Formats: sequence, C-alpha cells, structure tokens
Amino acid sequence: MKILRLVEHSFIILGAVTLLACTTSVSVAKAPTKGVTKKPNVLILMFDDMRFDTFSYRGGPVNTPNIDELASQSTRFDYAMSTTGLCSPSRAAFFTGRWGHKTGLDDNVELYHSRVESLSLNEGGLIKRAADSGYMVGYVGKWHIGAKGPRLRGAEFVTGKSETVPRKLKPRVPRDRQQGIDHYHAGGLDGNNEKHQYYQTLDGTYEDTHAAEKVRDGQQLLRAAAKDARPFFGVISFNQPHPAYRVPEPYASMFDPKKIKLPGNFNAKRVNKPMAQDGIWWPWHDVDHMSEADWRKSRAYYYGAMAMVDHAVGEIINTAKEVGMYDDLHIVFIGDQGSMIGEHGLYDKGPYAYDELMRIPLLIKDPSVSPRIVNRHVSMIDVAPTLAQWMSLPNDGDVDGHSLVPLMEKGDSAISDEQDFSLYAYEWYNGAWFGVRAIRDKNFKFVWYPSDDTDELYNLKEDPLEMTNLAKDPNYRKVALRMANRLEEELIRIKDPSFEKLNFQKQTYMELN
Repeated sequence: MKILRLVEHSFIILGAVTLLACTTSVSVAKAPTKGVTKKPNVLILMFDDMRFDTFSYRGGPVNTPNIDELASQSTRFDYAMSTTGLCSPSRAAFFTGRWGHKTGLDDNVELYHSRVESLSLNEGGLIKRAADSGYMVGYVGKWHIGAKGPRLRGAEFVTGKSETVPRKLKPRVPRDRQQGIDHYHAGGLDGNNEKHQYYQTLDGTYEDTHAAEKVRDGQQLLRAAAKDARPFFGVISFNQPHPAYRVPEPYASMFDPKKIKLPGNFNAKRVNKPMAQDGIWWPWHDVDHMSEADWRKSRAYYYGAMAMVDHAVGEIINTAKEVGMYDDLHIVFIGDQGSMIGEHGLYDKGPYAYDELMRIPLLIKDPSVSPRIVNRHVSMIDVAPTLAQWMSLPNDGDVDGHSLVPLMEKGDSAISDEQDFSLYAYEWYNGAWFGVRAIRDKNFKFVWYPSDDTDELYNLKEDPLEMTNLAKDPNYRKVALRMANRLEEELIRIKDPSFEKLNFQKQTYMELN
C-alpha cells in the first residue's frame, strides 16, 4: 500500500470560544454548501488494556453481544497490533500516526520516573486536524498524553481527568500500591478478603462506576452532535478494563474462578528470556504472593469488566441510534494494548512483546463498505491515515502508518505476503530504558533487546504461547537473521535511529550462519 507522506505545517493553538466541559450547548456552523460532499461523522471508542481474545465474536469466554453486533457490521482486523504495550506512547502514536522517536513521546507521562509530561502541542494529531477541517470535535474520558490536551487541540466538548489537572504536574508516585503489595506479602488481604491491587468487588451498581459516567458524558456528546450542522468527530475513551480489575455486582460474581480455564502458558517459568521481564517496574508486578486462586479471581474479574464494557458499548450505540446518527456513523473500536493475567507469570504490562500484550481488538465500521474479516497484520498507527482519507484532513507531518481503506474494500488480497507483518516498540517504561523492537508475521516473531544479551525468536505456528525462545538455536539462525533484516528495513523506512545499533548487533546472527 502506498505510504501517505504528509508535510509539516505550523501548529496554531485554537483561540476561539470553547465550551465548558459538560455542557450540551455547542456552536453551530453554517450548513454545507450545496453540491459539496458531506464529510462523514466519526466516533472512536477506545479502551485501556483490552485483550484481543476475550470477546464472544472471537470465540472468547465472555458473552459480548453488543460488541459482536458492531463486529458483524465492521471490518474485523483480527491481526491488529499495538505500537507499544504502554498507555501514553501507544495513544500518541494512534492520534498522530507517528512513532515516538518523531513525536518525542515514547514513555508514560505524569507517572513515577517519567521523563516527559505531555505530547508536544506541535503534534496536533487527529483532533486538531479535524477541528481545522470544520468538524465539531468532542473528547470524553481518558487521554493520558498531557493535561488539557484535547481542548488545546480544538476539542469543544471535553470531559475527563485531563481537564481538571494543571499542565505542569508532579508525577504520581505509587506509594499506595507498594503498601498494598507489602500487605499481601505479610499475609494480609483487603476488604471482602480480596486483593484490591488485582481484583475488587465495588460497592454500588454499574450506574456508580466510572464506565457509566463516561457513557453518560458520551451520550451527552452524541446528543449535542446530532443538533450541530457540522460533521462530527468524537472520542469516548474508557479506563476499563485496565487493572486492577474492579467491578460491582453482578459483574464481580458473573464468572466462577474455579471454572475458569487457564492458558497453557499460565505461570510458565521464563527460561532463556531477557532479564528485563523479571523487573518490578510498578509495585503490582511483584506477584510472588499470588496463589492460583488469586490469579483465577483476577481473570474472573477481568471477564466481568469485559461484560460491563459490552453493556457500556450497547448504551452508546443505542444513543447513536436514538439521535439518528448510527446508520451513517463511521466507528473505530480499539484497545490501546492488551494485558497479562498470569501468562508467563506476568501481570499488567512491561518491556516485552508477548501476544497477550501486543495484540489488540480493532473494528472499523464504514457504512459504505461491506463487513469482512481481514487476516493481515495491521497496526493501530494505521488508523490516523485511514481517518485522514475518510475525513479529508489537512497534512500535519510524516505519517508512518498506512491507510486501511484498501484492506477494508478488497480484503487480504490488498497487500502481499511480504507486506504482512507488524512492528512493535517498547522504548521506555516510566523512565527505565529498554529500546525493545519486535516484528511479527504469521510464522515468526523476532524481539530485539538492545539493552540485553538475549533476544527472542518464536515459531508462532508450533509455539503460539511463546514458551520456547529460539533466538540462540542453531537451527533457527537463518530465520533470526531474516527477521532481523526485515526489522532493520522497517526501522529505516520510519527513520528510527535505532536501526544503526540493530545493524551492529545482528552481526551475531550473521557470524553464526
């Protein structure tokens, strides 16, 4: 597919009148001139740490009828990948279509040891480009790439934490998390005999949750958009199902922990793996206190959170139908990355590229395109150029992704087998540098650790659970070199300076062949 090359322009901070965060009063522009093609209304539904494998439409353990219905009306990208298994850099890549070495945001923001505070305002991304193109822009919920970021880029209707904190904020230090883990090591439990850093039954009902609050704000946004003559670009971004997995009844007891099937790589010993995987980069990564019963409960509560998310999606879709927007509405349903729930003995996320973290759900509904399933590798960084094509957005610099429109219209045949791969990076975690780069195709995954003497190579056909690292296996040296060469080519394409170090380090594989 042809790579979109966009030219840079200067960023102008919006100085027009904006709306208060929770108001439904929006300014109304003049109706489009007769004969001008109407721009599409676009809604992004984004979720935090949502795995690819849980939905019923994927044969997963959670009944998700509302998401399933959306999937049946969408292009399903069943091999969609995150750019980074970390919230801030993955979201920055999603909204800009650029990798972190170009945007300057390749680490979490506002957290313990973080090096960066926000995505530069020079990176206007989809929000500013849409606002500059005459869209009514709204943003609800989690942003996590700098305080007040959506409003400063031109969003008119904004709710969420990013609106209520100052631009210059001292980082959050996880003292409460560490105290909780120390408590568990001492044999203690939290209320209801639970480990609230991993799973918790919340008081109240669904209506009392943050998810329901975001739904209500999102419904308000959709009702405001339906009354506005301008085209609409909106984001409803949920914190769920990010750990710790905390849900009210009936979701807390919806899945019996004793009956949950654990994966084959559950608590698997990490043998011949990079040392970084053993690090405790956030207090709850220390899981030595976790029993099998604890892991089962964490997974059960995650499944409950997914059922609750499905209910929230149903409410959003029903509101879009009620206000008359749904039939023509373009929808992107996406998670920013996956999450570990005991696979390889890991919890949450960290500097690695296992499928449970790297793979994400991605559904794109274009009412003018017939639904289909795409089994080619795509990346969340491809969404920005796709929306730019839909919405006729102005250029704002390099774009590293590719438009997904050809795959939506033609299916798998739109790209060749040689193009069927995806790149992944894990540069920093809250101030700790790793520089990880991974490349995945249908047969193999190669993970390069420039900060470790051990890389990873997995035969995905024979070892889909990524148990056996073949990087030092003499029988796979040619495969490792081939994957390293492909990785280098992609790093050169996106002008990632790490390719120079990769070129030097891959001599190991060349000398052993």
